[in-house]
Amino acid sequence: METISIQINNPKAMSLLKDLAKLNLITIKPQVTLQNTLDRLRSNANNKLTIDEISAEVEQVRNQRYAKKY
Repeated sequence: METISIQINNPKAMSLLKDLAKLNLITIKPQVTLQNTLDRLRSNANNKLTIDEISAEVEQVRNQRYAKKY
């Protein structure tokens, strides 16, 4: 199996690729971008953190990190 990236310049080429995928000759995978990943992760969040909760967590981690040094 070999993976390549293709830039499609003509819409007709996409229909050809879709036909190849229907014949199970190729697999078309969606492009993975940072924005797609962030959207997916955020959609899985059950509860949104408030700024106060985030600040408390950051302070707790900082206290643990700096307590180790002394």
